[in-house]
Formats: sequence, structure tokens, C-alpha cells
Amino acid sequence: MAEAHQAVAFQFTVTPDGVDFRLSREALRHIYLSGINSWKKRLIRIKNGILRGVYPGSPTSWLVVVMATVGSNYCKVDISMGLVHCIQRYLPERYGPYGTPQTQTLLSMVIFSTGVWATGIFFFRQTLKLLLSYHGWMFEMHSKTSHATKIWAICVRLLSSRRPMLYSFQTSLPKLPVPSVPATIHRYLDSVRPLLDDEAYYRMETLAKEFQDKTAPRLQKYLVLKSWWATNYVSDWWEEYIYLRSRSPLMVNSNYYAMDFVLIKNTNVQAARLGNAVHAMIMYRRKLDREEIKPVMALGMVPMCSYQMERMFNTTRIPGKETDLLQHLSESRHVAVYHKGRFFKVWLYEGSRLLKPRDLEMQFQRILDDSSPPQPGEEKLAALTAGGRCPGSGGRVCPGPGLKGFIRKKKKAWWFDKSFTLISFKNGLLGLNTEHSWADAPIIGHLWEFVLGTETFHLGYTETGHCVGEPNTTLPPPQRLQWDIPEQCQEAIENSYQVAKALADDVELYCFQFLPFGKGLIKKCRTSPDAFVQIALQLAHFRDKGKFCLTYEASMTRMFREGRTETVRSCTNESSAFVKAMVKGSHKKQDLQDLFRKASEKHQNMYRLAMTGAGIDRHLFCLYIVSKYLGVSSPFLAEVLSEPWSLSTSQIPQFQICMFDPKQYPNHLGAGGGFGPVADDGYGVSYMIAGENTMFFHISSKFSSSETNAQRFGNHIHQALLDIAELFKISKTDS
Repeated sequence: MAEAHQAVAFQFTVTPDGVDFRLSREALRHIYLSGINSWKKRLIRIKNGILRGVYPGSPTSWLVVVMATVGSNYCKVDISMGLVHCIQRYLPERYGPYGTPQTQTLLSMVIFSTGVWATGIFFFRQTLKLLLSYHGWMFEMHSKTSHATKIWAICVRLLSSRRPMLYSFQTSLPKLPVPSVPATIHRYLDSVRPLLDDEAYYRMETLAKEFQDKTAPRLQKYLVLKSWWATNYVSDWWEEYIYLRSRSPLMVNSNYYAMDFVLIKNTNVQAARLGNAVHAMIMYRRKLDREEIKPVMALGMVPMCSYQMERMFNTTRIPGKETDLLQHLSESRHVAVYHKGRFFKVWLYEGSRLLKPRDLEMQFQRILDDSSPPQPGEEKLAALTAGGRCPGSGGRVCPGPGLKGFIRKKKKAWWFDKSFTLISFKNGLLGLNTEHSWADAPIIGHLWEFVLGTETFHLGYTETGHCVGEPNTTLPPPQRLQWDIPEQCQEAIENSYQVAKALADDVELYCFQFLPFGKGLIKKCRTSPDAFVQIALQLAHFRDKGKFCLTYEASMTRMFREGRTETVRSCTNESSAFVKAMVKGSHKKQDLQDLFRKASEKHQNMYRLAMTGAGIDRHLFCLYIVSKYLGVSSPFLAEVLSEPWSLSTSQIPQFQICMFDPKQYPNHLGAGGGFGPVADDGYGVSYMIAGENTMFFHISSKFSSSETNAQRFGNHIHQALLDIAELFKISKTDS
């Protein structure tokens, strides 16, 4: 049995002569190596903390300052302007190691040099923070960059030129600013104008003005106070109230997925693909622990906040009656694997050594070959994480802190509480299911790009599709987890499964690859690819439903410390004017081009405002939270926060890390990922502008809604893209 292999380390028996201990030398060796490995990690974290704490300085720069001070002293030049002698007077004169005048002088110079060095670091950090608070560069055309922006760019490059660690820029990032209430109200009213008739708009305008004049000033004061005190005035409330306090099932409503390569296939051997992928993930975790991953930089010089990456591994969302909590462990050495209704524990290390891909392949193959039946209640156990967050919360379980893996696709199998779950299919393809509260899609996308790039270009496969190398056949097999699930708990599992099954069966998902053109040809319109797609989505939605709707597009605020996301309200007066003109069909092509460019410029400006902290929805959300704490009733905020997002959209990031050249390997494209619809009668749309010549779309809706049809909407999107391209005569022959 698998359990027998886990119990050979320490045994004892009671004899007439006392207790007879028998220790396994091999087990003790592994314990010793594990301890050494743990201490290595502690020392690495201490070292990283020091290096991160003195960035952009370094121990070498400190030594240079000390040597310069000492050298100038020997040249009879006092660069300290008397401060060294002042420090020397406060040192002990007769006793201890400071007794001789030479030692006192040297120590005084070291203290002075350290002070100068630390002051310089503080000055550089504050200067960098001030520079990073400037966002004018985002609102300038590339061909019309101002002199101020050029000088700013030079200064930022100089201050961040030394190779940074993952978290080196965290304390230099500016705080997210609180927008003014009048500015937010103005932008909000502008965003809802195309959705309301004159009477409804006048009513909303009246509510907004009353809120701005009477209620908002008090709420805003508390919010500004929080922004002074907290690192980020939005993120903690967003995580708690949008995610952790939600009682809806995570499946469909919160979690999202990522897909594998679509044009190539590295291997058909399921266990081999898992071996390389899991090994690559642990390589990434090791780099993450050592802070060896480069921070993401906009334009190659503006750092993005990295704090979300801290909880990527060893994190589980623990359910509660009123709110969930995120449990993050600093260490884990195994993965939990589900296959054919059984759970297994697979160790990733042998002592302090990470198992090689071929060893992991062998372990996963052992699970695939295991024919033991599931225990009562075990097969659908993961359904507890797929139903509502309240029912049965007292009986919830978690199979371990490590990476979660599932072999084969079964709706009743996926464990939705883990930070992410790796899904493996029989044909060797992989996928990810990600819990949303701990981080946003670009974070898991960074990991996924590393995994796909590493297993393809660095680890590789043999000609027969197996991992490279020879397996260590002496490794104990994976441990089969044992469950004792009472009947009452089994009933809760079945109830949760039925809820989850009904929810999953109601989701319609349509994915397609758009081949006529991609990013390269869109740029011939002199617009951003994202604005092009968003306007096409507005045209497609109007053709699909005959009306406009409140549209959500996610943008990031990671240029600020602990920033997460902001909403871009993509349905604007300008985009609706263009759509109406296109549908009417009587406008000249030049007029349609002008309307499109106005809509595109408006969208790009809104996106930039959202990224620079001047969005609408996070500010209103936080004002609403403050009103609840104060017991203040606001009809305006209540109505704003209850408005349904009938069209929820998001662009999928790609090529965040340079694992390979996409021009050299154009077929190494992932299809991105997607999510469920936010509104019962709405659509969820994610898209990836995958290079110069193609795009991927993921459209979700609900079968239970008579208003929506994912494939129909996908066809409208396809046609809308072609129709807009035709306005500018975009075709592959033009490239």
C-alpha cells in the first residue's frame, strides 16, 4: 500500500527492557537535508530583504563611499566638512575597541559614509516616487513627445538602471490618488448618457447633484484620510467586499480559466506533459521566493506593482459563514492530485532536491495506472468548493497547501478554492482554473507564460514524447489520501454538486480564432488595437440586442502601490454615435471614419484615466463602503452599485516575459482564457490580440436567458471587426 512507504522513517516497540527505537538513516538524511534547505531559504530571504531595502544602492556602493571618504582623509581633504570630527567626539576615548585615535577616526568615517549612503538612497527613492507620479507620458502621442516627458524618461531610466529584484520598486511606487468628487460625478454622468432617455438622465443627474452637494463631502473626507494612512485606499476593501464576502459560487461567478497552446502540441503523453509543467511551476516558485523574477515594466522603464505575486503559491481561500479568508503558507513540498475520483499526495522533493521532470512523470503515471476505487464521498468531494459559500461551510476540507492538479476533465472534480488548479487532459493538453480574490489575470498569465516557455524551449521532450532523462525508480509512489466522510457530509457534498452542476450546465461558451487580421493591420487605422476591438464589441452588441448596455472593461492600476484594477466604461456617447451611424447605413465612409476616430480617442483617453487613478467605479465603490460604515443612506450610490454589467469584457495580456521571439515562433500562441457572464442576461467576453495576424475570443452567456446566445454574439463580433476594417480598406494584401 502507498501508506506503508510513508511510515518507514521512525518506528518503536515496547519491550520488557524499555522502548526500542529504530531510526532509518535514509529518513534522517532527508530530514537533515530538509532542514538545511529551510535554512537556506531563510538566509536567502534575509539577504533579499537587505538588498531590496537598500535599492537602488548596494553593498558595493556603500564600500565605494567608505573608500572615497577614507581616501580623501589620507589626501588631507575633509569632504565631511567637519562632521567626521564631530562624530569622533562622541565615541569612547579610552576603553573598548575604540581606544586608539586611528580606530576612532576610521570608525567615524565609516559612520559618516553610511549616513551619506543611506541619505542618498532615501533621496533617490523619493525622487523616483515623485517621477513615477507623473503620468503625462501616457497622454502624449509617440511622435509628439514633449521635452518634459523626454527629460522625465531619462531621469527614470537613470534611477532604475541597476538590475532590480522583484520587489525592489515597491516602496518607490506612488499611492493611488483619490479623485475629486465633482470629477467622478461628471465622468459618471457622461458614461450613462447613451444608456438613458432624457427623463431618466435628468433623474440621475438630480440624484448625482444632491449626492455631490450634501452627502459626498463627508464621505470623501474619510476616504482621503484612509488614503493617507493605508498603502492603497481601494485594494483591501475590494478584496474583502467584492470577493471574500461574496456568498455566490466561485465557479462561473468568480474563477477564470487559461488555455494551452492551440497551434502546436509538444507531446501526447499526459504524464510527461504534467512532469515538465509541474517542474517548471516549481522552478518559477523558487525564482519567486528568491525574488529573481524581473518586475514588469511599462515601456521597459515604468515598474508595475508586484505585491499580488506573493500569494501565487500555497494559498487557499477558506470559506466562512459571512466571509472567506485567504490562508497563505510560506512553505509546501507537495501537490495534491485528483484522478478518477481519488486524491493523491505527490512529493516534489527528495530531501532538499527538487524532483526532475522524468521523476515527476513517473509519479503521475503511477497515479494514472492506479485502479483503486474512490472511497465513499471522495469522488465528488471537490463539489464542496463549487457550490455556495455558506451551506456546509463547517464541513469544508482542504487537501493541502501545495499546487492543485487534476487529471482528466470532470465538472465534479475541480477544486475551486486553491489559488490555481492545473488541469490535465488525456491528449496531453493543459489548462488552468484560477481563484480570483488573491490576484488578477496578468499575474497568473505571467506564470503561465513561464511554464509554457520553459517546458517547450528549456526542458523539452524525447522523440517518443517523454520527459528527458531516466526516472529514479526507488522513489516511493504517491500517497493515496484516506477519507472518513460521514453520511451527513456526503449529503452536503451531493447538494453542493447539484448546485454546481446546474450552474455549469447553464453556461454557454463559444471560443473562436479570428484569422482575417490582427494587431499589425489594425494599427493602419491609427488607433489602439484595444479601442478597435471595444468599438467592434459595441457594434456587435447593438446588432445582437438592438440596444446599448453598461459595459465593463478591466484595466490595471498597478503603476500604484498595491494597485489592482479599475473599470473602463466602454459604452460612450462617441461609440454609440458611431454604432448608430453604421447601423443606419446612409453615412459616407469619411463621416464614419471620423466618428470612429472620435470614439477611439475617447476610449483611449478613458483607459488612460483609469490606469492613472482617475477612474469612476473604484472611487464610487469606496464612497459606498464609507457610507455603510457611517450608516449614511445614499440613493445615488445605491443605484450606481446595483446597475448590472450586461457586457463584461477584458483583454488578456501576453508576452509579459521574453521567453521566446513570437516572430520566430509564430505558432507558439496560447488561446488566452475567459470567465462567466456577470449578468444573467448578459455576456462575458475576453479576447487576446495575439500578435500581428490573429485574435482569440471567448464568449460566455447563459442558456436560461432568452436574450443571449454566445455563438450568435460571436458571429456578430466577427462581422463587426470586418465591417470596421472595411471602412479603412484593411486587408492582408495591404501589409
